[in-house]
Amino acid sequence: MTDHYREFTIPDTELTRQAHALAERLVTPAIAHHSVRSYLFGRELGAARGLRPGHDYDDELLFLACVLHDASLSDAGGRGDRFEVEGADLAAEFLREHGVGEERVQTVWEAIALHTAVGISHRLRPEIALTHLGAGADVVARGTAALPAGYADRVHAAFPRLEPDGGLPAAIAAHARRDPAGAPLFSFGHEILRQAEPGRPVADFALAARSAWPGVV
Repeated sequence: MTDHYREFTIPDTELTRQAHALAERLVTPAIAHHSVRSYLFGRELGAARGLRPGHDYDDELLFLACVLHDASLSDAGGRGDRFEVEGADLAAEFLREHGVGEERVQTVWEAIALHTAVGISHRLRPEIALTHLGAGADVVARGTAALPAGYADRVHAAFPRLEPDGGLPAAIAAHARRDPAGAPLFSFGHEILRQAEPGRPVADFALAARSAWPGVV
């Protein structure tokens, strides 16, 4: 990815290179490309909001969060937690092994754990908000009207989608099937699995609430 680091001025450090290599080992090429596109879109959406890398946020941390945010959609997942939390844990383990300070580790952990938290993440510190915005922009083109003209085409030329939907719904559903505890009721993973299996019952909150305390009310 050397040429693309230069082309898009991606943070080029030993840590970012090793994180990218880890992502490529763990997940499919389509998901690895999604992870880098999430960073590139997140950074540009930040620029559209007046956020400057190296001044308003730590650009290396944003890249690390984005490139590792789907690490759990691999054989490394299936630890009994939501795929977002497992990805955050895997990233934190990697960063601690490489001597990254705990405050920076926590920022990456929160950015990954909350990257599907629509309506919440965009209100948090820039590294967290931009991880969320970048991933959303790549998956469903949310907010992409703010990107510079032609920018998305350049990004896709460098990091093509490779599979329908970037391979994400199938990978998230597979994670949920492998470990049902990783897709609790009403979670993002649970909803993706429900859509992948049309015969699966729709979660009924009212029914769950009524069944919680039989005989009490």
